[in-house]
Amino acid sequence: MRLQRESPDPLYTQLKESLVNDISAGHYTPNQRLPSERELSTRFKVSRMTVRQALLELARDGMIYTRTGKGTFVAEPKIDQRLRTLSGFTQDVNDRGGKPSSRVLEFKVISAIPDVAAALRLPIGTEVFMLSRLRLADGVPLALETAYLPFKMFPGLLSHDFTVESLYSVLENEYDCPLTQAEQTIESALAVKREAELLEVASPDAVFKMQRMSMTSNGLPVEYVVSVYRGDRYKFHSVLLQPRMSLV
Repeated sequence: MRLQRESPDPLYTQLKESLVNDISAGHYTPNQRLPSERELSTRFKVSRMTVRQALLELARDGMIYTRTGKGTFVAEPKIDQRLRTLSGFTQDVNDRGGKPSSRVLEFKVISAIPDVAAALRLPIGTEVFMLSRLRLADGVPLALETAYLPFKMFPGLLSHDFTVESLYSVLENEYDCPLTQAEQTIESALAVKREAELLEVASPDAVFKMQRMSMTSNGLPVEYVVSVYRGDRYKFHSVLLQPRMSLV
């Protein structure tokens, strides 16, 4: 693509668009090194400052990343997490054609602390299951999830191997307890040391922290989960509708 110097669009914007097109077309693949600033400057006949501005814009959009002393590389495409349906990690990854897997970090019975008890509408100190897992897609760690469930509702749950089983499938098929609705909040944060190590990101990289309380069709809270998602691999997508205007 030739840059149009007579165009009203700045040269760095045109250069950014050209690189985006090359990445989208597969000319540059994920984790492949891009040409250096000098090479891009020569190829497009622009200043290195123009190249640097275009690369900064791409980095802000999450399309590229820089390794000190090694260059600039194409980032893995972000996972578009839609917020319209209640689904688990396994289903989400399967729907995208990926291979989900999990590493169980902890699975035990504990006494519910105040925030867990409040979410599950239980007295503080009530026994609950705590299932902490590292969630991976195609071998890449994407999320750290810790789920809490009422102990009395699911006898024998500890016998399941959630490195290979889906929690939602087990709840529905073995305990006849499908989860049909949820309330959740999402906020940005900086990864603490343990989160960064498990997710294989630099500390303190940006992450998404999500809290979700999932319920049965009659509104009974069954699962309270706290998740940490890699900020460089996720974006969240929702559909907003304008409320219907009153005719009165």
